[in-house]
Amino acid sequence: MLAESRVTYTCPMHPEVHSDHPGHCPKCGMELVPSENASELDLPMTRNASGTSWQPDATPMRGVHFGAGGWSFMVHGAASAGFDDQLGDRGGHKVISTNWVMGMAAHEAFGGEVQLRTMLSLEPLTIGTEGFPQLLQTGETFRGVHLHDRQHPHDLFMEASLTYRRPLSDWLGAELYLAPVGEPALGPPAFMHRASAEGDPFPPLSHHWQDSTHVSFGVATAGLYTRQLKLEGSWFNGREPDEDRWNFDFRPLDSFSLRLSATPVRPVSLQVSYGYLASPEPPALTGGTLSVSRVTSSVAVSLPLPQVQVDATLAWGRNLQATPLDSFLFEANFDLDGRNAPFVRLEVVQKTAHDLGVPGFSGFQAFTQSYLLSSAVVGFVHSFPALGPIEPAIGARASVGRIPQDLDGLYGSQAVFGGYVYLFARAPRH
Repeated sequence: MLAESRVTYTCPMHPEVHSDHPGHCPKCGMELVPSENASELDLPMTRNASGTSWQPDATPMRGVHFGAGGWSFMVHGAASAGFDDQLGDRGGHKVISTNWVMGMAAHEAFGGEVQLRTMLSLEPLTIGTEGFPQLLQTGETFRGVHLHDRQHPHDLFMEASLTYRRPLSDWLGAELYLAPVGEPALGPPAFMHRASAEGDPFPPLSHHWQDSTHVSFGVATAGLYTRQLKLEGSWFNGREPDEDRWNFDFRPLDSFSLRLSATPVRPVSLQVSYGYLASPEPPALTGGTLSVSRVTSSVAVSLPLPQVQVDATLAWGRNLQATPLDSFLFEANFDLDGRNAPFVRLEVVQKTAHDLGVPGFSGFQAFTQSYLLSSAVVGFVHSFPALGPIEPAIGARASVGRIPQDLDGLYGSQAVFGGYVYLFARAPRH
């Protein structure tokens, strides 16, 4: 049976807070909103990451939150501006700005909750369509050529979605996610939404093995969830965004995915997922239609320890294309005191001659010749007191990559180095 309907006032961030009268949340100060269907199935806002993915309930929340007229609102974002220098024969340097901003609005409706989200980026302007230097990074195109050793800019429209969720009983709920641009149920939360990566403006080298579908132009996801488990499936457009970053790249919904997520305890979330991506790259680029089967699993941990806030992610992703290609990632952010936060990222990933633009390989052979790459990143962010809704900071990251001897002639060395020094601005933490 459905939970008995009653009017109470709850906090969107802390649904365990209930009151018979209007007021403010004793935990975060946010205005309480009326709820006619409060139940044990209400999930904390902190669990929601990118798309429909879950993260630990104990994850620190960033954003500016407010409520009005029964609506709850949140604005969140991050931007870096700095100097990127990648050394060696395939390196380069550039002044860039990575950035994104997201707005969310939620309201009780039809016995459940409707949530609207929009996420935008000005990277087509602040980075340019050719991307920025990042050694060993691969994915997407520029002037019809596969990008390698560069990171592409994100599209202006990164998400525009509607989510509807409602309880079906005291222990089971249903969720529907519709997005002209959004994220299917595949992989861990996108890197820019992970607390473990919040200080690092650069994407992982394994991004296109694990969470690259976070900007998909056409997504429909349906799922069932309990307090601790969610099973969901998506039907979506599997083609990667093209190099025109200002428009919507609509195509038929030709791909699908399945994901099982779990939050057994507040500090931990896990997921396993499978996706079939129909021709993610244009056939003209691959010499024919080449689809990908992707398998991922990950665990995220958020630990508020006495001396440090630790947020970490361990992830594995495999692309089954012409040959199986594996990727492994570990990343962690250590907030020492609300001001100083070192971070680390360790990766091992297999990439093909096609991915890396290795001369001498063409056709199918370029997709079967693979190379084992490894990378280590260390960085540090120092934050200053918030200026209204913005927390200013300065940061730096240094990377070292290891390549096989076969690629010496392209990179000039088996060890490749890079660095980025940046000013940082983001929403404050609650």
